[in-house]
Amino acid sequence: MAVSDSTSTRDTAGLIGAAALRKASWRLIPLLALGYGIAYMDRINISFASLQMNRDLHFSGTAYGFGAGLFFVAYVACEVPANLLLYRFGARRWLSLIMLTWGLLAMAMVFVRTPMEFYSMRFVLGAAEAGFFPGVIFYLSEWFPVRMRARVISRFYIAYPLASMVMGAVASPLLRLQGRLGLAGWQWLFLLEGLPGVMFSGVLLRYLVDKPKDAMWLSSEERGWLVREMANQPDDGGHGDSVASMLRDRRVWIVSACLFCVQTAGYAYQLSSPAILQGATGLSIAGVGWLVSSAGLLGAVAMLVNATHSDRTGERRWHVAGPFLLVGLMFLASGLLRLPWVVAGALTVVYVGLAGLQTPLLAISASFLKGKSMAAGAAMINMVSMTGGFLGPWAMGVAKDRTGDYRLGLVALVVPSVAGAALVLSLRVRERVGVEEKVEMVAEGS
Repeated sequence: MAVSDSTSTRDTAGLIGAAALRKASWRLIPLLALGYGIAYMDRINISFASLQMNRDLHFSGTAYGFGAGLFFVAYVACEVPANLLLYRFGARRWLSLIMLTWGLLAMAMVFVRTPMEFYSMRFVLGAAEAGFFPGVIFYLSEWFPVRMRARVISRFYIAYPLASMVMGAVASPLLRLQGRLGLAGWQWLFLLEGLPGVMFSGVLLRYLVDKPKDAMWLSSEERGWLVREMANQPDDGGHGDSVASMLRDRRVWIVSACLFCVQTAGYAYQLSSPAILQGATGLSIAGVGWLVSSAGLLGAVAMLVNATHSDRTGERRWHVAGPFLLVGLMFLASGLLRLPWVVAGALTVVYVGLAGLQTPLLAISASFLKGKSMAAGAAMINMVSMTGGFLGPWAMGVAKDRTGDYRLGLVALVVPSVAGAALVLSLRVRERVGVEEKVEMVAEGS
């Protein structure tokens, strides 16, 4: 009888927990994903704007690449302070303020006329957006168990490939507004893609909740279960509230270096992708836009599939290293081969591979960081990695000016791709192998 009662209690707790996780997923993840999708579009829409802007403003490849990369210099400088402020003041107010600020600055790109103005605007835009992504990673770690992190992160982070899909579809119509109301097409692109950030900031302020204990849309039993669950998460050699201990952990620096390789290769390609694809295929802006959209859709599928398989098997490293090596091979093929659709296909695989590997990599750090060290650690890892967002585009622009095309730059991106694979395979992390817990399975199936 006692065994039956104990089993019944566990079953009831499992159903309550599944309901709590399901409600939290539907309430929070779509909001955060939409916010990050808007941020990502405002970050990289210059890749399409450059097709007109560089010509109108007489920007060289080096000037464009340097300005595009300056976003990440400011991003790096402001990231850790921004995330510690989020830890202090709460996600709801801080994330909504970040979104309002970057939306206004993204719209202000319409006033750029000189390289120095371009550099300045990209720098302040990076400073404004700095706390959003690491803030969301920390926020999700306060709401969802470790065993679900890769999938939870993928459902938020799927906004990154989907934003590319949307941007590819809308860029051509916006650029065709050339001359309307005295504005160039690239100015319309900045203006209309910055506006959603301003508007959506109010939605975050209204609907986000800082902590599970404050979630009035959960029942009291669900709130209690979630608070207890998150307080009792396993700590894989974690650091709790010790920022100093986090900084001494070699795993933090290896994950940072892996993400540096991702961002170096990813942004070097993505911020020049419309020009690269147009040069390789001879397509119109609209054709390039649909090619980018297709890659974004495939990247979203790859992200979900790889993250889900990584969580179900408990394996992280090869779910990162395998795509890294494939990306390196495709960079080599796209740089050495001249057949237009072979190049287009290889670069589509590059995008898909880079999208797929990132959530298992982010889940590695979430397995050994928690509390204040998670807030600072997520920001610090992203800070180190985002230096690649400056170096990659700048080096790609220099290579373009010196050789006349992007092929040498693409071949050079083999180096960070292979280095990233080697780094993640050097990690020693505890990997869970076995059947998923009942609470997780019920939440997944609902």
